[in-house]
This record gives sequence, structure tokens and C-alpha cells, in this order.
Amino acid sequence: MFSEKHPRKPLSALEHLVMEAVWRRGTASTEDICEELAGRHPVKESTARTILSRLEEKGYVAHRVDGRSNIYSGLDGPENVAAKAVRQIIERFCGGSVEQLLVGMVNNDVVDEKELQRLAQRIARRKIREGD
Repeated sequence: MFSEKHPRKPLSALEHLVMEAVWRRGTASTEDICEELAGRHPVKESTARTILSRLEEKGYVAHRVDGRSNIYSGLDGPENVAAKAVRQIIERFCGGSVEQLLVGMVNNDVVDEKELQRLAQRIARRKIREGD
């Protein structure tokens, strides 16, 4: 449903806070979300329900019914969501070139040379394990 041709819509700031709460808990009801966000960004239950419905429409969460409550869980972990978002950025801004993205990140001090070297070593170890 949400392939590279049909990427998910990005998360708003509030949707991201709700996703963080879902990821932390594993599963969460509307009440759980309100409780999780109370200290950082208080929301009413109706707002939490709306955000969770939007997240479900966007393909980030699914729910099951438990009594009178919907219990939500994430469809992907935060690392997978981040990787897919980066893939969208690469396609949209870098013409599909990971190298172009990485060069831009180094040039703009987002990633330093040492981090890039560690990444290169990790890639090399993976290639050795896979027999390439």
C-alpha cells in the first residue's frame, strides 16, 4: 500500500509525539496517549483520537478493539520510519543519489569525517559477511 511510488505522508510534530508514545509503550489506547503527553504537550482525548485516526490513515499504526477501547500499535519501528523518510528525501532532493546526500551532510557538518569512516567500515564488514 505504501511503496516508493506511494510514500506515506510525513508526520506532523504532534503526530511524531504520538508515535513516540506508541513506540515507547508498544501498544497504546487514547487514554495512554493523553497520559504520555500530559507533561510535554497535553491533549484532550478527542484530539488524541483524531491524531491516532490520521496516523492509521497514513499507515503508521493499526488498531484492535479491546472492549470499548481501540488499542493502537505501530506498523513500523522508528528506525524503519526514519529510513523510509530519508529514502523520500533522497528521491526528492538528491535525484536518488545516496552519495549526493552524504556529501551534502558532510559539507554541512551534519556528519563528520569520523562518522563517515565508521559507516564505511560497517559497510565493508557487511560485504565481507555477505561474501561480496
